[in-house]
Amino acid sequence: MKYLAEKEWVLSKLDDSNIRIADCRFKLGSPDEGRSLYDHSHIPHAVYFDLEKDLSGPVREHGGRHPLPDPAQLKKVLEKAGISRDTTVIAYDGGEGAFAARFWWLLRYLGHEKVFVLNGGYKEWAESDYPLTKEVPSMERADFKIDLQPDKLASYEEVKSVAGNQDSAVLIDSREEKRYLGLEEPIDKKAGHIPGAINKVWLEAYKNGRFKDTKEQENRFAGMDKNKPIIVYCGSGVTAAPNFLALKEAGYKHVKLYAGSFSDWISYDSNKIETVEKY
Repeated sequence: MKYLAEKEWVLSKLDDSNIRIADCRFKLGSPDEGRSLYDHSHIPHAVYFDLEKDLSGPVREHGGRHPLPDPAQLKKVLEKAGISRDTTVIAYDGGEGAFAARFWWLLRYLGHEKVFVLNGGYKEWAESDYPLTKEVPSMERADFKIDLQPDKLASYEEVKSVAGNQDSAVLIDSREEKRYLGLEEPIDKKAGHIPGAINKVWLEAYKNGRFKDTKEQENRFAGMDKNKPIIVYCGSGVTAAPNFLALKEAGYKHVKLYAGSFSDWISYDSNKIETVEKY
C-alpha cells in the first residue's frame, strides 16, 4: 500500500537515522492520557505529538473544535523533532488510526510526501512483543521547508458552494450513522449533517484494528467516480483523515479534507442542516 507501513518494516528501520517515528496517541475527553501512555512506553526513538497542543490550533468562533495549526508553528515542532523534508516519517497511535492519520494528512498538506501510518498502531506492535522504551529521544534540530498543498484542503467557502449540490463534488460525512442522521449528537451543539452529504463511516476503513487493503477500500466507495472532486469531513477534522487516506489508497485522485468539519459548519447560524427522522 502507498501510505501505510507494516510493523516488520518499521522494526528493520529503527536504527536508521533518516527515519523519525511520531507517537500520536490521544484520547478525546482525556487530553493528558496520550502523553501519559507515551511516558509509560513507546516505540524506540518515537517523539510525542499532542493532537490539541501540536496538531491543532486555538479554538475560536469559527474553524471547528480542532482547527488547523499555524503552519509556521507546526514547522517549529517538526524541526525540534528532527524532521526535515528528506526525513521518512512513520506515525502511529493506539491503533484507532485517526490520530496518526491526522498527523499524516497534516504533513502531506505541508508538502511532505515521505510520511506513512503504522498499520495496526501501538497495539499490534506491543502485541508482537516488539521493542518498547520509556526513553525520550533527543533529536538534532532539522530544517523543514513548507510547500503547502491547497489541493488537499477544502475551505469553508468551497464546502458551502457544494452543499446540496452533488453534481459539482461528492461530500462525505465520516461520522457514525446516528450522528449523520441527526438521531444522536454527543459532542456538537446541533445534530444532523451538511446538506447533500453521504455517509461513509470512518471506522469501516478498518478490520481487526488494521486498514483494509486497497481492494476492500475500493469496494467501500464503489460507484463513486474516481475523477470527481470529493470532500471528506467529520465532527472536527480528525476522524475524516482515515477516510481521506482510504480514498487515496483506493485510487481517488481529487480528495480534499474540510478541516473545520461539522463543528465549523454549525458555527454559522445561517447554515442549513439535514436530518433523517427514520432509518
